Amino acid sequence: MKKKSYVIITETGIHARPAAGLVKVASKFSSTIQIEKNERKANLKSILGVMSLGLGKGQSFSIYIDGEDEEEVLQELDQFLKSEGLVEI
Repeated sequence: MKKKSYVIITETGIHARPAAGLVKVASKFSSTIQIEKNERKANLKSILGVMSLGLGKGQSFSIYIDGEDEEEVLQELDQFLKSEGLVEI
């Protein structure tokens, strides 16, 4: 299992468009992928799950990846989060 934590730097947080992008990236893989904020976890392959966490600027969150392709998942999620300017990596 892989885990990585991030802090959101964008003014608008993770709103609908970047949440949809995260879900799109996560859905390409077979691993189980969860996102957690304040000990509350959601499926990263579900936009409703991601949006329900209410991820705003300055808040931290973690991503948990469990499966055969966890390294590739982590690399693509890192790339997406960085390219969208959502977090510093």
